[in-house]
Amino acid sequence: MQSPERSGVRFQQILGVRFLVGTAEEAIAEISRSGGLVVVPSAPTLKDMAREGEYREALLGADFAIADSTLMVVLWNLLERDRIPKLSGLKYLRALLEQPEMRVAGRSFWVMPNAEAAERNGAWLRAHGVCAGEDDMYVAPIYGARMEDAELVARLEARRPQHVVLGVGGGVQERLGFYLKQKLSYRPAIHCIGAAIGFLTGDQVKIPVWVDQLGLGWLWRVVWNPKRFGRRYWEARRLAPLMVRFRERLPEGGEGAGKV
Repeated sequence: MQSPERSGVRFQQILGVRFLVGTAEEAIAEISRSGGLVVVPSAPTLKDMAREGEYREALLGADFAIADSTLMVVLWNLLERDRIPKLSGLKYLRALLEQPEMRVAGRSFWVMPNAEAAERNGAWLRAHGVCAGEDDMYVAPIYGARMEDAELVARLEARRPQHVVLGVGGGVQERLGFYLKQKLSYRPAIHCIGAAIGFLTGDQVKIPVWVDQLGLGWLWRVVWNPKRFGRRYWEARRLAPLMVRFRERLPEGGEGAGKV
């Protein structure tokens, strides 16, 4: 069952997670209003939420998620009358980059998975009018089982950007975003966009707009690198029985966990 908010945006519980039902612009306006955490769970990671406690806690602790997973959206729309549209992380990022504040120095801060990605993506952002200098970029370390990054927290506290954009891998970025939401003394808008920026800059395969609109970004990645992505998306099929059994309810193993 969908629930309206005072802002007029609607939300849908799926597997216990609060998904926004709306456009990218509505999602950005909602999270920009008072800050918080937006997560973009993919099917390969969402299938593990029943057994991955910290990941599940991060999804439940987010202000909302967007429905990036084509498989999840298709399954939900087959199972339920309250149909939802797909909103890809790439479409969300494109809309985010159009926000005027992204062109103001010091308003955004970008976390990248490695130095090469930071250099390539930073150059692309600057070439497209986004203020993303060296002081606005941070190369994430390899995080362990316990999420902790005091250096990142200190840099964000010193700069206090309005938008924090996490471009690290799925399953990690959600935990990092939730950690920052808990540790920071102020509430920026924290966006978990994962590999989406790489689809624009060429750091990963470039995904055309029409492919993204058809919900075939996952297939585009498999064709580009079947060895890397083939098994990952094949394993995502395990999301199907989870969706059929639990639908809007939190899967077993997560009952009562991650309450914030």
